[in-house]
Amino acid sequence: MRYRRMPIEVESPEQLGYDKIKYNLTESSYADMAFGDLGLDLKDLLVAYCDHRGKPELRQLIARESGLASPDAVLLTPGAAGALFIIATTLLSPDDHLLVVRPNYATNLETPRAIGCHLDLYDLKFEEGFDIDVDQLARMLHPRTKYISITVPHNPTGVVLSEARLRALVALAERRGIKLLVDETYREMTYGGPLPVAASLSPAAISVSSLSKSYGLPGIRMGWLATQDTALMETFLAAKEQIVICNSVVDEEIAWQFLCCKADWLPRIQCDIAEKFAVVRNWYAGQDDVEWVEPRGGVVAFPRIKPARSVDVERFYQILNEQHGTYVGPGHWFEMDRRFFRIGYGWPKKADLAAGLAAITAAVRSA
Repeated sequence: MRYRRMPIEVESPEQLGYDKIKYNLTESSYADMAFGDLGLDLKDLLVAYCDHRGKPELRQLIARESGLASPDAVLLTPGAAGALFIIATTLLSPDDHLLVVRPNYATNLETPRAIGCHLDLYDLKFEEGFDIDVDQLARMLHPRTKYISITVPHNPTGVVLSEARLRALVALAERRGIKLLVDETYREMTYGGPLPVAASLSPAAISVSSLSKSYGLPGIRMGWLATQDTALMETFLAAKEQIVICNSVVDEEIAWQFLCCKADWLPRIQCDIAEKFAVVRNWYAGQDDVEWVEPRGGVVAFPRIKPARSVDVERFYQILNEQHGTYVGPGHWFEMDRRFFRIGYGWPKKADLAAGLAAITAAVRSA
């Protein structure tokens, strides 16, 4: 394994220092929850090793809500990042091939590169609505392809595949005897209702999710992977045991108690996100220099400065950061042109979001 630090982490607000940022539009999650607001009772929790697969009651709850027949189809992991690491290191060797739909979450690219496998990229195009052409993707598969990697709802664009397109990708994986990895961390933030959990559709699909993005609980590092492939799940468990043995019993208990009250939390979160998205849509309606593919899920958007506009992109970021104290996720975080930038609208307060968006407008015009 040859590790290198990812720009999205090197330049993250927690590394830069939150005190240096006035308007933080970089975050890809809902607003962070305060522990005291969660109403949890942990006083009798035994701080010991726990079930290596994860708290049975929590896995049962996730399986039931995911349309999976057994809690053994769910493996709890240290965040979605832990799940993605387990999947990549289990399925890939330097001799294998992987097809990643890009842009994508950085770990889905960098861990396979650290392994040294052959990596091909299916690049989504702005002009095509960041949609996937299943036939074109199929032509990029190799005899040694192990899996296809996608995110739905998509990070960083917020685009959502149709259910028909998702099922077509699952069918492609079945025909070719490979896996389809679907990062579903924003699944419950889809406008118009969520797609089926991919792992519920076929043993060829692997789903990954967490409590970090949609629920504002990144600090507990609670994620999971799901698959109906029982033999593969046993290997995933072996990988987890060799990496961390088991999760933090504290994290699992917080996740369990929180999700037991999801019916109370989720509508409030969805309402807040909808209100913030309305702020972003209203801002976009007044833009002449910026264009986007309108998001249909998640808490992120991925606009770009129009190619026809004569804008000094580096000066744009300099003005935005230094004069306005406003930070966004620049395109290079996702191996895209820096005319693109990700706006995280779920994390900031509405007033700060509006001020940050105004700063983007001012910085583009100044540059």
